[in-house]
Formats: sequence, C-alpha cells, structure tokens
Amino acid sequence: MHKWFAILMLSIVFSVSSEANEQIRIEPPNWWADMAHGEVELMVYGENVADSKISISGSESVKLLRTETTDNPNYVFLALSVPAKPVTVEFHFKGVLDAEVEYEFKARDPSTKAGRGFDGSDLIYLITPDRFANAEPANDIVAGMREMELDRSEPYGRHGGDLAGIRQHLDYIESLGVTQIWMNPVLENDQTESSYHGYAITDHYAIDPRFGDLADMKMLAREAQERGIGFIWDVIPNHIGVHHWWLSDLPAKDWLNYPAARTKTNHRRESVQDPYAIPSDKEGFQSGWFVDAMPDLNQRNAHLARYLIQNTIWWIETLELSGLRVDTYPYSDKPFLTQWNAALKAEYPDLNSVGEEWSMNPAIIAYWQEGKLNSDGYLGSSPSLMDFPLNQAVLKAVAENEAWNTGLTRIYETLASDFLYADPDNLVIFPDNHDMSRIFSQVGESIPATKMAMVLFATLRGMPQVFYGTEILMHNRGTESHGVIRSDFPGGWQGDPVNAFTGQGLSPERLAFLEWFKQLFSWRKGQDAVHRGDFKHRAPQDGVYVYARVLEDQSVLVILNNASENREISLKELHELAAASEWKNVFTAERLDGESSVSVDSKSFLILESVLNSF
Repeated sequence: MHKWFAILMLSIVFSVSSEANEQIRIEPPNWWADMAHGEVELMVYGENVADSKISISGSESVKLLRTETTDNPNYVFLALSVPAKPVTVEFHFKGVLDAEVEYEFKARDPSTKAGRGFDGSDLIYLITPDRFANAEPANDIVAGMREMELDRSEPYGRHGGDLAGIRQHLDYIESLGVTQIWMNPVLENDQTESSYHGYAITDHYAIDPRFGDLADMKMLAREAQERGIGFIWDVIPNHIGVHHWWLSDLPAKDWLNYPAARTKTNHRRESVQDPYAIPSDKEGFQSGWFVDAMPDLNQRNAHLARYLIQNTIWWIETLELSGLRVDTYPYSDKPFLTQWNAALKAEYPDLNSVGEEWSMNPAIIAYWQEGKLNSDGYLGSSPSLMDFPLNQAVLKAVAENEAWNTGLTRIYETLASDFLYADPDNLVIFPDNHDMSRIFSQVGESIPATKMAMVLFATLRGMPQVFYGTEILMHNRGTESHGVIRSDFPGGWQGDPVNAFTGQGLSPERLAFLEWFKQLFSWRKGQDAVHRGDFKHRAPQDGVYVYARVLEDQSVLVILNNASENREISLKELHELAAASEWKNVFTAERLDGESSVSVDSKSFLILESVLNSF
C-alpha cells in the first residue's frame, strides 16, 4: 500500500464496482462544453492508477484522445476532446483500481461576465481577507488544519477574517467608488505558520475552510457583481506551499525545481534580459525557490503547465472573474508565461491580467508587457503590469522638498519614460499594497501629502488600486512588519472600539479623510476623460506640476503645488495643455473663468473639470 492512502486530503470519492470503495482524485473536477480550446487534460490520482485499463462511455462527442503516464504510477493524465454541448461521461478503470467515475462537462452561460476584464474606468480595492472582517466565528478554527490557533495580537497569526465578512460589507466597499475587488489568495493554505496571507497554496481547487467554502465564494462574487463590482483573482503559478498534497507523492520527478536541495532564487530579476548574464544567473533566478516554505514549480513539465492553465480557467469560469493578478510574475518560466497568457486570451479575449514585477526600473517592467518586442527577441505577453516605478516616484515626490531633481520632477521624469511600454494606459498604479508600508506611513503621516498622492493615483494614466484601510489613514508606525501592515480593519470584529464601516469612533481627521476619499473616487467614476483620455503634462516649474486629461470636449486639469509657498497660476497660460471657457473646482464646485488666474495653496492641489470647452 502506498503512503498516499494515509494522507490524501479532500479526495473525490465515487461509487465503484468492487465491494470496497476506492479513492480517486480528478482535477479539474469538472469542465465546460463549447470551450475555445478543444481539449482538456485531466490529472487522475489513485493507487497504481497508471496500470489500469481506462475507457470512457456515455457520449460519442467526448473522446479519450491520449493516456499519458509519468515515472509515478499513481498518476495518469487523460486528454479528452471537449464537446459542443453539456454532457456527463463515465470513466471505467480496470486493474488495481476497479472503478467507475462520472465526469461532467457543464453548460456555459451565454450571458456570463467571465473574463470581462478591467480598465482605466475601474478602482481596484485590495483586501487581505483574514484581516478585513470576521462574520462567521464558527470557521475561525478548523479541526485538522496545521495552524489552528486564532490570535489577533499576533501579527503573523490568523485573525479570523472570512469571505462572509467581505460580503457583509459590500455596501461600504461600493460607497468608496470601488468597481473591482482583488483579494489576497483564498485557496487552501494548510501551512504550519503564517497561513493567513494565502501565498503558499496546498490545494488548487479548494477554498481554505477558515475563509468559508466554494458556495461562500460564489455568493460573494455574485453579490459583488450585482453591485457592478468584479473580482480580480490572485494567481500564483510560480510556487506552492510545502504542505501541498503533491509533496507527499509528486506527480513526476521533475514536477519541482531543486526538489531535494531547495535552492533559493537569487532574486536577480535583471538577469532575465541582461545581455551579459551567464546562464546560471538566469537559471538561479527563475528556478530557485522563493523561500523554504514555497517549492518552485517546474513549468517546463508540459503536464504541470497545462494543469496551471486549466486551473486558472476553471476559477475564471466558476466565479465569472473579471481578471487576474499574477504573483511573482517574472519568476516563472518565460515560455510558460507566453503559453499561459495565450491560452487565457483564447478563451477570454477581453481578459485583463496584471503581473507583479517588483522593479523600480521601467525598462525591466516593460519587458513583460503584451506587445513589447524586446531586443533579445522575446515578445511580452502580460496585458498589464504593476507600476512600481510610478509608485516610488509619487511617494518620494510628495514627501520631500522641491529641488531640481527631487519633488514633483520625479513623477514627470518617470512618466516621460512611458515610451518603453507597449501600453502605458494598461498599467496598475497604486499608493501601496500588502507587501509595503502603508502610504500614510511612507509620507510621514502627512495628510496633505497623502491627499496629493491620492489625487495623482486617481487622475494619472493607468488603473488605480488601493489597499483596504487607505481610506481611513491606516498606518504601520515604527515597523515594517508585514503582519502589522496587514492589520485588522477596525470594526470588522465584534467588540472593536472603532468601527470604520459606520464611522463610529474614528478620529475627526480620519473621518474627514474618508469622506474626502469617497468624494474623489465617486467623482472619478464618471470621468471618461480620466478613464481613457489623452494625457499631457508640463515640466514642473517652481514646485508646480500641471497635467491634463482630454477626451473630445471633456477636459480635466490637475494642478499640484509642492512648494513651501502658495502659487498663483494663470489658467490662460495652460491652454497648451487644455483650455475651456469655464472650469469647475471638483471639490468646491467654484466656477473659474478660463482666462483667469487661480491660487493654489502650498502642499496642495486643484482638480478642475471643463464646463464648456471653447476650443
């Protein structure tokens, strides 16, 4: 008997023809009819299943195209033709496993919003589910999980937030102007510690029971969509958790990179496109383990590559996801990334997917974007990337004094490098995220600096993303601990002395900032010129940076004054950027003549929208 029988988790159990029940695990657990790709490959796991004689019945439209094995007899990969219409077929296993297993090809809903994408009209709200709200205390501790304790005083422990908690507060999320939710992963993370963050998956087809179950996730997605809010799924193709069920019985010897040595990545992301890099540096970056607890997947194994692609499609189809955020994007195998993106686009032509490439060099990020033909011949394939260079430029700019090469000039110079990107409008821009200090802390807890930064992220090119709690000035004062950065949202737990969802107990400063945040992004929601208008800017002068978003007869003019003195700005002199006979101040509704001058306070801004364009 193989050790698998003692440790197999969450197996799919079917009726079989023998007296005893046998266990077989099939992934994906179902598929759909009428998919763009005419094949699906099933991973079948069972005791010596590779030695079985396998046949299929129930429909002439589903053919068993190939049966492939690996060096592990407990796995077999079955390639099936995908039918045009929904059908249920039956597998017959004859051998050590004497079983009959039903498999369903479901109907696709023609009205589905799966893969609809996201763009510049969206505001993305990033949530760490364990730290947002706890609506179901019954799932706080789940018997059999490796990390069972619940301790809100421990920054790296589990705090109990769940899917029901997010669903319970969708009205609040909607009130912020949010149109897309990106959650840190909610798939099973049965790790011994720090399992709250979700990035060490132990089952690709199971919602972590401490967050809820698949029905809870479907309900959350459906109710969000009813409010016009889509979901961006966090995908981790590069690695898994060290307690993934595969680790007890690997599908193949080459399923992981460095399975015995656990060699860590060198994190030298530049090596991927460095014309002088030696092969070992490139291999060391893309094949090394991210950390000891996260085994690196070998996507050069064709079965694993197909598994990861199909798993992503399964979740898009099951939850009608808008798009994807791809964790540690450049750490994956380059040919695999091209294959993965192409397969997703074939199924969902409007799908948007944003890759995480944590570099401050825009040339490094641009390398990966779809449509970017690089000097080494590699064609980028990720539609979107996270704009880390702009993030750092903005945060430094608003927090420092103006000089020739500091302050707002940083933003100007960063945007001037947009020629490197295949599509700069399709970049995700953000003040902070779950892996970096919160914006309020990064700018020295200055509310004026925070407001200036948020105005920039709300009106520059790209798609804005904010981290939960940004709207109430959450901070990580005195520490860069990720567990503290991902602190609990006040009011998400019964008995919290402060409830940010209702405003009860918030300081006057935080409450005022929350209302200002809502006003800013509620206004943005209806601004086509900001969503998709042309962008033009003027080089900073005397600490003042001005830019415009223009779409046909709609114009938005943004003036930022980072100087230590107030500045008088002539609107007439800005006609080269945008001109209107009359402007309206977005926050005060004050009307301004297009030929007049306007005063902008020190460390402040103006957002003006055209009332009547006369040019």
